[in-house]
Amino acid sequence: MSANNFFRNTVYLLIVTLFFSCKGKNQPAVNGTETEIIPDDIVEMRSDQIKVANIDTGTVKLREINSTLKVSGKISVAPRNYATVCAPLGGFVRYTALVPGNAVRKGETLVMIENQEFVDIQENYLEAKNKLEYAEAEYRRHSELYKEDVYSEKNLQQVTTDYKNLKALVTAYAQKLALIGIDPSGLREDNISRSVPINSPISGYIKSVNVNLGKSISSTDVLFEIVNNDDLLLELTLFEKDANKVAAGQKINFFINDEEEVHEAEIYQTGKSVEADRTYRVYARVTRGCRNLIPGMYVNAAIRTSGGVVNSLPADAIVTFDDKDYIFVFSRNKQEKGMDFTEYRMIEVKKGKSEEGFSEVSLPENFDIRKEKVVTRGAYNLLSAKKNAGEMAC
Repeated sequence: MSANNFFRNTVYLLIVTLFFSCKGKNQPAVNGTETEIIPDDIVEMRSDQIKVANIDTGTVKLREINSTLKVSGKISVAPRNYATVCAPLGGFVRYTALVPGNAVRKGETLVMIENQEFVDIQENYLEAKNKLEYAEAEYRRHSELYKEDVYSEKNLQQVTTDYKNLKALVTAYAQKLALIGIDPSGLREDNISRSVPINSPISGYIKSVNVNLGKSISSTDVLFEIVNNDDLLLELTLFEKDANKVAAGQKINFFINDEEEVHEAEIYQTGKSVEADRTYRVYARVTRGCRNLIPGMYVNAAIRTSGGVVNSLPADAIVTFDDKDYIFVFSRNKQEKGMDFTEYRMIEVKKGKSEEGFSEVSLPENFDIRKEKVVTRGAYNLLSAKKNAGEMAC
């Protein structure tokens, strides 16, 4: 660096420091004139300095500030949004074209299953249905003959029993057909099929696929898992000691992975028992959809617990110096040598919980929140001026 640049930067730094410095505490008298002694808790600034420092004042407000409880958990879905697909009677896989991640609609065909038993059930249904038509006609005919005393009661009872048995058999076969995915009302002798479709019970995304062409499957084999992400839940784990701090309706902010994006949820149910490891479960519903939320992800969450109404200030109004918290309040306006000055008094306070840019503040007993004007913006500039006051004077 050249000597000229070094000199220029040094002068500039000195001017800036002097501009934001306040008057010295004990300046010597000049030409016999008395010099004002500024108390240690007072910071004095000119009107032009106040504009540069962007200082603004306000009053202490009563505000409800909630505290937060840090917990962890995972993303899950409601049982109605998670489907495990099986083939009720088993068989062989004839066709499928799905892979994990595919989107499916409710009722869409997932796989075609082939089984000889399907043919037998359809055949038995149609045979029983045809017999039922004849039995129903016989039942009506014998009922009329019985009314005319042409037919005995015993014979009518036998016909009635046969008719009801066949009716029950047809109903049972119809339920079996519906179970394997065949509509009984559309089944005829000329459209019997050896394969049936397995359809998706919900809309969502394929989570897992456990089939391939020609594979033999049983009724207990899981063919597909389908997840609907439209209604995601949080399953959070709390310690037993925090169980009384949460309730249905409380708001939650949560994060996934290392993302900075804040996601929101609301507690809809709390656990009714404590686990063996002395933890407690809380369940919340995600209130805003987000594409990168996937069931099974771990989350870090902050539950907003009830806090009550407290004295509050904007977080920027409270400064920290030597591990203590302070605020600045307007003291008075004055004039010196034709210039306007404003004095601000530095007051020690205790900062509490914070929420949405506001912080709880514990004030001295004699502090009048209705009259005192607190510096709500530019407090750190005043703190810098206070620090400089001990080293330099205006």
